[in-house]
Amino acid sequence: MTGNEMSASEQGGMERHQYDVIVVGAGGAGLRAAIAAHDAGAKTAVVCKSLLGKAHTVMAEGGIAAAMGNRWPEDNWEVHFRDTMRGGKMLNNWRMAQLHAQEAPERVQELEDWGALFDRTEDGLISQRDFGGHKYARLAHVGDRTGLEMIRTLQQRTVELGIDVFMECTVTDLFKDESGAISGAFGYWRETGRFIQFDAPAVILATGGIGKSFKVTSNSWEYTGDGHALAMRAGAALINMEFVQFHPTGMVWPPSVKGLLVTESVRGDGGILKNSEGKRFMFDYIPEFFKSETADTEEEADAWYEDKKNNRRPPELLPRDEVARAINSEIKAGRGSPHGGIFLDIASRRTPEFIKKRLPSMYHQFKELADVDITAEPMEIGPTCHYVMGGVEVDADTQESAVPGLYAVGECSGGMHGSNRLGGNSLGDLLVFGKLAGEHAAKKVSGLGANRPAVAPDDVAAAATSAVAPFEVEGGENPYAIQHDLQQAMNDLVGIIREGAELEQALADIEALKERAKQMVVEGHRQYNPGWHLALDLRNMLIVSESIAKAALAREESRGGHTRNDFPKTDHEVWGKKNLVVTLNDSGDGVQLSEKPLPVMPDELKKYFEES
Repeated sequence: MTGNEMSASEQGGMERHQYDVIVVGAGGAGLRAAIAAHDAGAKTAVVCKSLLGKAHTVMAEGGIAAAMGNRWPEDNWEVHFRDTMRGGKMLNNWRMAQLHAQEAPERVQELEDWGALFDRTEDGLISQRDFGGHKYARLAHVGDRTGLEMIRTLQQRTVELGIDVFMECTVTDLFKDESGAISGAFGYWRETGRFIQFDAPAVILATGGIGKSFKVTSNSWEYTGDGHALAMRAGAALINMEFVQFHPTGMVWPPSVKGLLVTESVRGDGGILKNSEGKRFMFDYIPEFFKSETADTEEEADAWYEDKKNNRRPPELLPRDEVARAINSEIKAGRGSPHGGIFLDIASRRTPEFIKKRLPSMYHQFKELADVDITAEPMEIGPTCHYVMGGVEVDADTQESAVPGLYAVGECSGGMHGSNRLGGNSLGDLLVFGKLAGEHAAKKVSGLGANRPAVAPDDVAAAATSAVAPFEVEGGENPYAIQHDLQQAMNDLVGIIREGAELEQALADIEALKERAKQMVVEGHRQYNPGWHLALDLRNMLIVSESIAKAALAREESRGGHTRNDFPKTDHEVWGKKNLVVTLNDSGDGVQLSEKPLPVMPDELKKYFEES
């Protein structure tokens, strides 16, 4: 199903479909989950807000982190596991980090079997490149457009298998039966505004991130935290929501492309960061935690590119949270570039041929959008809201949430990355957990037999009434004004560097925005009405923004993607042993917070951290 054609029964004007498994979202995680559910025998459909293949997955340009050992035979899953846990400042769900490190190589191999074309080493193996926080070169890549190749491959596989896809269709509600188990989902066609009901005992959320709550983001318009909010409204919990990753390098000029991602591959391939005085400043920002493995002179840092065994890594390849904070500090100190960023220079360090071969997308991106030739001059870059480490709390082995039949994978699930995600771990995460979720969802449905949860007609009527509510308001406020004010508040008060008083102000602002949102008004009809779409998205954005601000205020330390000016130290004794969990309150109009002990790592895994 790839359009608005009516092949399902029309009941009272409502289009209705029955499936075993519904996957919401068609990025890497959603497509891999759909393929796995289909292969396990489940009747499966993908429902996506945009077009098939248009997902933030394509922004993951650098590669897929997998310890294949193609460039470094010493690399193995244990080292990858250790790097992931250290990158997340030990707050990761250890079991997810373990599964990811163990299974990523096989998932990459599978992509190649399905037709993905990877760059090659001299002896014909899949090429692997260096990235921040990874001890060895382990990112399997296709130039600097790996995410695009991954999506292309998964999309082709999905179409080849005949999996139904409902494009430009937004899910607004999940249904549950009396026992509290998932029974289906409710949505609407974006073009016509007509409602659609899905009966399905398993729903896999793969809706991506929350970036559109922030003013400067690498995320596309779809990333409004839909999966996060759908899960909360269904009764699931979110964890780690205070940890938002600001990618160190987004475009800053011209304004039309502000926030557009500049891949970490530029630094992995030799690019360096300089301030307006021409100083390579990252040497001033090496934290204690990474001192032993980071070069402290330019000579050693440069020598590392040729001889990695006998030299330590350049500080430009520290984990993303460290680099973003350093750039932020330089800009605030008045040493920024003309357009309020910092300089990323690969032109003076590599030949034009090397740059065009290794970074073709970046070369074209800057040439076309900023009229900058990156083989001849430095790029202006600055931090951009890129990724949320927090998401739906799921079982590490099955990806099922606390709500029976509700699964979450990819960026909308939480736990795998702890307080900070390493570059390249996202694409592996999508593949590994997408497959697990699809398999377990299919298995759950086959175990139900004929006892499938049923959708209550009253719930369908309530979902329809809720969806059209903004049309009923008289003289209310424009959703675009509310979105603008929310993005500004999150940008100014819940950004890279946070303070208690500012976070309290953010929560007060969000409360006021929630009141204003009750009076949002939408003009016109349901047919292709962007104002209506935004009004529905804003409900999700407000819940998610409140979750982030509330968790950020509660966590009185700095760790990973969460930096508190008033609590600058990382507190392993108090805060290193627990997660913050957010759920909807009983009245459903606000967020409540609780603490939960971190899952205890078994002794056989603890040994990998003893030497450090």
